[in-house]
Amino acid sequence: MPTTTEVPPREAMLKHLTGKSVVKEQVYDATLDIFNQIKEILHELCNDINELLPENQNRRVRLEYRDRGKFEAEIKIAGDVLIFGMHSNVFQFDREHPVWKTAYVQKGQYHSYCGVISVYNFLSDSFKYNRNDDLGYLIGRIFINRDKSFFVEGKRQEAFGYRHFGEKAITPADLVLIIETAILYAIEFDLLAPPYELVKLATVEQMNAKIENAKMQTGKRIGFQFRTDDV
Repeated sequence: MPTTTEVPPREAMLKHLTGKSVVKEQVYDATLDIFNQIKEILHELCNDINELLPENQNRRVRLEYRDRGKFEAEIKIAGDVLIFGMHSNVFQFDREHPVWKTAYVQKGQYHSYCGVISVYNFLSDSFKYNRNDDLGYLIGRIFINRDKSFFVEGKRQEAFGYRHFGEKAITPADLVLIIETAILYAIEFDLLAPPYELVKLATVEQMNAKIENAKMQTGKRIGFQFRTDDV
């Protein structure tokens, strides 16, 4: 039997179903709406940039957009691919995350429940040649709550850091700046030759794979630490 200070299990379940669970559904809907806006912006951006390129510009540097399904979209920029992915679940932050120190999160019981849209940078050749062991890099992720308040973690995204969480709802102009910042970072994030010591030995299997399918593992920072101050 529960003590006088304990909430009966059925009552606790109802509380969560009418509180937390409803909030999570609202967060999901808000995040999906923003993700669909991102898809539209990516598509329009490709058309706009391609129109600005010289007519005789090599087609290999033109931007290409591809819808990869409900939760993914891809944009190819010359030798790079950016994949935007929305996670279908809703997240809470670990207790060490600095977002807990913001007044916005402290004053609202459910403000900290967020959906996540991540941006990964891959080499386009990794997909072209089916190099499944190649590395991609997380260069940004957008956190969005049910009010569409947001913040961004990632490369050069300081303007939308967690300290700004709760100041306003995300706008199409914000999304354009986030996307363009991520694309510019990817373009300037060069592929470095791995250290000699890392590649001085190769197996026969690796060499045969390289000859047949160009499948030697590749990534922009193989053998190097990927840091927040890269580029």
